[in-house]
Amino acid sequence: MTELALTFKCAHLNLEGRLHLPAEDRGKVPGVVLCHPHPLYGGNMHNNVILAVCHSLNTAGIAALRFNFRGVGSSGGHFDNGDGEQDDARAALTVLAERQEIAAGRLGVMGYSFGGMVTLAMGRNNERVKALAAVSPVLIPGILQGVNKPVFFISGSDDHVVAPQALFREVAGMELPGKVEVVQMADHFWWGHEDNVGRKLAAFFTEALWDKGTGPLSHLG
Repeated sequence: MTELALTFKCAHLNLEGRLHLPAEDRGKVPGVVLCHPHPLYGGNMHNNVILAVCHSLNTAGIAALRFNFRGVGSSGGHFDNGDGEQDDARAALTVLAERQEIAAGRLGVMGYSFGGMVTLAMGRNNERVKALAAVSPVLIPGILQGVNKPVFFISGSDDHVVAPQALFREVAGMELPGKVEVVQMADHFWWGHEDNVGRKLAAFFTEALWDKGTGPLSHLG
């Protein structure tokens, strides 16, 4: 795995990120932007779930771009209640699409908790985004109504912040079937379950973004 430090623009702001590229040279590879949890509660791109997903995606031959929302770490600006953060995620997606290592037609977005809300709001109608995934996402009711791209939710059975039942209700409004997977004994913070979450997301994005027969499914374990 190769990790590259990036600084990129969102309007007048400088945002910091890290691009993780698979170790094996497969030519242009799919890529996924990762959105971290709530900035006002300690969320940043070094979050335990975000790092685990980076590792699993790279093992599956998929690039991952994690970044800090505005006002977090070395990223400029201030928290914007999810609105400006959508612009941040959109800017990260553009940066990823323009990298020479990336197949620009095979992009996904993933978010955790608050980052899941940003992911769904930004990616639902974005033509660049071919697949969406979220772990314990904060939901805007009706956000997936009419969405016709692959969507995958992961929830913990003991999550008292975002109930799994809310996720099942949300995917019911999609044009195409969305998927919800509930992990037993996991709560909203996912300590001890990170590798499991990473493998499940890597399998989803492998199916959604790799051409059939070319994705390295055997690497997922």
